[in-house]
Amino acid sequence: MFEVTKAEEEEKSSSPPSSPMPVPAPAKSNSSLRVTVPSELQGVAYIEVLCQKDQEDLCSANINLLNSAPTTANPDVHWQQKLEAAQNVLFCKELFNQLAKEAVQLQAPIPHMVVGNQIMATVLPGIQLVIGLCHSTSSEKKSSQLTPPPSKSDHDHVLEHSLHQLLREVHHKNTHHPFPHPSSAPLGPSKKRYLAGPMAADRYELLEMTQSETLLEQIIKQAQHFFMRMRTEYVLDTIAKEVKDPLISSHWNTLNSPTQSCVKINISTHGYDAVCRTPLVIHVGEKSLKCICRDGKVMHMSYEPQELRDLIFCHINQHQILAVQALAKTMGWQFLGNSNHLGLGAVEPLGNASSCLLASPIGDRLIAVRCEPQSGVQVSVVHSPRTDFFPSRLVTERKWEHLGGQFREVRLEKMEGRNFLHKMELLMASLTSNS
Repeated sequence: MFEVTKAEEEEKSSSPPSSPMPVPAPAKSNSSLRVTVPSELQGVAYIEVLCQKDQEDLCSANINLLNSAPTTANPDVHWQQKLEAAQNVLFCKELFNQLAKEAVQLQAPIPHMVVGNQIMATVLPGIQLVIGLCHSTSSEKKSSQLTPPPSKSDHDHVLEHSLHQLLREVHHKNTHHPFPHPSSAPLGPSKKRYLAGPMAADRYELLEMTQSETLLEQIIKQAQHFFMRMRTEYVLDTIAKEVKDPLISSHWNTLNSPTQSCVKINISTHGYDAVCRTPLVIHVGEKSLKCICRDGKVMHMSYEPQELRDLIFCHINQHQILAVQALAKTMGWQFLGNSNHLGLGAVEPLGNASSCLLASPIGDRLIAVRCEPQSGVQVSVVHSPRTDFFPSRLVTERKWEHLGGQFREVRLEKMEGRNFLHKMELLMASLTSNS
C-alpha cells in the first residue's frame, strides 16, 4: 500500500537575480524520504455517530468535512504526516468494516441495516443510532468549498469520550494477553480457558467463556445509557421546576461507568431540613432504572420517563405526610395513625392518597391531613367538645360531646406561611390550648 523511496535532490536554480537586493525565499524543509500513498488512503477520514429520533432524517443525514487534518495529496507535507493520515484512513475503514460485519451477524429484535457507508441500529423505540464513515479527498474538498456545510447536531463530548475509552480498552485487550503464555498454545484465550482442563470445566462453563460482547453491542449499550441518562436528567429538572414545595435536589455521581450512572435525590422543605428529609438513590442502566427508596425497598422501572415521574410524585406525597408527623412530635402533638394507601375518597389517576391524624397535647383538637398526587394537600380540623351539642331524649349525657363533630376543611391558600410545613406549624400553634 505504501511506497517509500529516497527523495531526489532538488536542482538548484542558476538564474541570476532580477534585482540588486534579492528577497530570500522561505526556507523549505527537505525530507530524505518520499512516501507515495494510494488514492483510496488519501484525504481525511473519520467515523461519525449520530442519534436521531425522527426516522425521516436517517436517509437525508449529511456529514461535514474535517478541515483541521492535513491532506496526503499535498506534496509539501512531511512524510511522517502522510503516513499518519493514511494510517487514520485505514483505521477508520477497518473499524467500519468490523462494525458492518457485526451488524449483519447480530440477531437483534429490530434488525440492523447497513446501507453504503452507514450503519443504522435501533437504540430505543423511536430512537436510531447512525454510524457513518466519512472519507474525503482533496478533490472532494475543493468542490465542497463552493457549497456551505450543512447544519450539524449538538456535539456531545461525554459520548465521544466514552467511545474513545471503549476503543482504547479493546486495543488494550488485544495487545495485552493474560499470563501465563504457553509456548505451544495460541495467544488470545483467557486464563479461565487455560485452566478449564485442569479444573474439569463442564460444557456450560465453557460456553460462558466463549461468549463475549461485540464492539457494536458495546457501542449500542453506551448509546442506550446516554439516552437514559438524558431522560432522567430531563424528568428531574422538569419536576424541580414544577414543584416548589417541597424542594427537590439531585446530586449526580462524578465517577460513573460508560453504561451505568447513579443519582441521589433529596426531597426536603425549606427551613425544615433537620426535621425530615426523604432520600432516593436511582441507578441509571442501559434500558432500565433501579430506585432504592428510603425504607430500603428496591423498585425497577423501564425506559419510559413517565414511570420515573410517577414515582417521584408518590414520594413527594409520602414526604409531606412524614414531615407533618415529625413536625407534630416537635410541637408536642400526638400522632394517632397514618395510611400510605388510603382507600377512602375518589380514585386517584396516579398512585394512592396518603393521610395522617394528629391530636393536640390535651386531645381537644384533631387535625386530619390528606395528600393526593393530583389534588395536592387537604387539611381538616375538628374541635372537642362540640360547640353544637344539645342533649336529646336518646343522648342525654354530656360525655358524648367529646366525640367531636364533622371535620372542617382549612383553606391553606389563605393562611400565612412560606410553605406547607410553615403553615402547619402556625396552625398547630394556634390550636394548642394552655389549659
